[in-house]
Amino acid sequence: MNAGVALVMCYALGIAVGVAQPNPARPDLCQGAFYTEAQGAEALRAASGTHHDRASWETRAAQIRQGIRDGMNLPETPRFAPLQPIRHGLRRLNGYTVENVTFESLPGFYVTGNLYRPLRSSGKQAAVLCPHGHAPKEDARFQEQTQQRCATMARMGAVVFVYDMLGYGDSKQCSHKIPEALKLQILNGIRALDFLTSLPDVDANRIAVSGESGGGTQTFLLTALDSRVKVSVPVVMVSAHFFGGCVCESGMPIHKRPTHQTSNVEIAALAAPRPLLLISDGKDWTKNTPDVEFPYIQTVYAYYKASSQVENVHLPTEGHDYGPSKRAAAYRFLARHLNLDINRVLKNGQIDETPNTLLDPTALQVFNAEHPRPAHAVMGDEAVMALLR
Repeated sequence: MNAGVALVMCYALGIAVGVAQPNPARPDLCQGAFYTEAQGAEALRAASGTHHDRASWETRAAQIRQGIRDGMNLPETPRFAPLQPIRHGLRRLNGYTVENVTFESLPGFYVTGNLYRPLRSSGKQAAVLCPHGHAPKEDARFQEQTQQRCATMARMGAVVFVYDMLGYGDSKQCSHKIPEALKLQILNGIRALDFLTSLPDVDANRIAVSGESGGGTQTFLLTALDSRVKVSVPVVMVSAHFFGGCVCESGMPIHKRPTHQTSNVEIAALAAPRPLLLISDGKDWTKNTPDVEFPYIQTVYAYYKASSQVENVHLPTEGHDYGPSKRAAAYRFLARHLNLDINRVLKNGQIDETPNTLLDPTALQVFNAEHPRPAHAVMGDEAVMALLR
């Protein structure tokens, strides 16, 4: 199919499902609640007509993956700086350690976060990368739900790295909503995977990514673009009608291309046949996951005879978070697919997070009086944007 014919089909699909356009100034973008729920479901049904077996799906998948790269103008070989990690503040806690870490992504731009490691492990260990969602900027990385999941995963035997969104926590070199925030956060995520796989005790064949909300968007995009991700757990984010409400999720044209139009459901399906867990709830845009999004992704996994590798845990009475029941579902899934020891965190058969220590944000900060941001760090929106050109 040539690009012109595909574009006509794309427009025809838009008419068929009554596409809304919430941002007339940027008709190339699909943002926020771009469709109604019914329109999103109909768009998925139309997309299902583009494939019927593994070969036709892989043709579609290659088109979607290239569309993501083209839409964010992602270079095949990014001009990354040497990692040169700075690590300090090591704390030994109950079954795990925590330390504060930063390393360069692009020259002069620093990724900031915390590294959690198990105390009772030997040999190569699995690793989990944890992007966070759009909580308050000062404490998103330090929130109870974030510290709990990182600590519990470490107690299970995983090396865990949680890192800041742009403008959050220690990442104050630019504002969060710079025009190419999506691109920079994905580059930072790729570099975070580089950091994890550079650790001598990490098994590069057992790498997972899991985040909630905007961190869920980063989860399925990193999984789609980087084959080093072996297990994916996007939480409260995969939706047929909602495309992400922030510029860091949908501010670049990754869904609508001259050749095709896609959604976050198809992007999440690019994980196939790798293990994928969708965690959804009844009070946000994932409320239809069991009936709309999950069946579509199941069809893709069936092409690989890998139906057992994809699951959905739906919590109809819950809302938009990475709360205890969502964490429990993620722990059990990660334990199975990363060969972690779930028994280390069980008490009477239930997940027990009480041994975890919730640290004050000041204890988890990367930059402080004793450890200032490096002098050559690039500061300001314009200067950071210049790094991306």
